[in-house]
Amino acid sequence: MNANKQTALAAYFDRTAVIRDKLECLQALADNHFNHNPDSIDWGHVGDLGRVDTALDELLATFAAQTPSADRSAEEEME
Repeated sequence: MNANKQTALAAYFDRTAVIRDKLECLQALADNHFNHNPDSIDWGHVGDLGRVDTALDELLATFAAQTPSADRSAEEEME
């Protein structure tokens, strides 16, 4: 493996670690109602979560298109 490939691989794993940290943070926020008081939730909060949900779908679609299992999942949904 050449030096450039090793550098890219190291950077890839560094970014993967950063993403995992952010996912843990997101999970902690979700577990705590995204720092909102459940008694104070209004439709604005629902809309905010709708935008987050859409953004997460877009992120997941980026990677799902790169995996063979995505084709199988799409086929299963159509059945």
